[in-house]
Amino acid sequence: MLLYLNGAFVGLLILSNILAVKLFSLGGWAVLPAAVIIYVFTYPILDTITEVYGKEMARKTVTAGLITQIMAVIFIYITIKLPAASFYEFQAEYETIFTAGFRVTIASLLSFLISQHLDVTVFHRLKAKHGDKKLWIRNNASTMISQLVDTTIFITIAFLGTMPLPALLALIMTQYAFKFVVAILDTPLVYLLVKWCKKDVERTKSIHKIA
Repeated sequence: MLLYLNGAFVGLLILSNILAVKLFSLGGWAVLPAAVIIYVFTYPILDTITEVYGKEMARKTVTAGLITQIMAVIFIYITIKLPAASFYEFQAEYETIFTAGFRVTIASLLSFLISQHLDVTVFHRLKAKHGDKKLWIRNNASTMISQLVDTTIFITIAFLGTMPLPALLALIMTQYAFKFVVAILDTPLVYLLVKWCKKDVERTKSIHKIA
């Protein structure tokens, strides 16, 4: 299960970076990047890894995610700079979709690195305090705190100076409100993932004992 969780974590990160160029309206209440509906699910995955496999394994997952994102940025840049075939008519559209500004790229990487490590730290400390009990508290508390940090860092670095400060703060709050709600709703998913992973760990231990 750990392999699948790591694969899903990295895959969702890359997918969220690609989908970030799409903006959608949430019933006129807020305008959000499409990436947000993907990125929020990296937190329950990371919480599951921290719960079942430990803090150090979760930190390795974050590091793998960061390296993968940097590699993706490099290779996307290379493909953009490759000379297009004479009959290829979509170079401009390709560049529009896959080109992110330098500030946005830096904002994305920094906010990811800081917030995900914070999520692991908060979750681990709450687990040390509560043991296996009150999973919902450490899942929600770690996610809500780290999501606030993630949103604040990303939007501040990416958009500070490009819009009035009240608009910047409103953007932070609307995005965080969406993530806050999702954090509550994904609690059953964390319980389900933890249950599956613990069963997988026990099954693996049983096989090793027999062997």
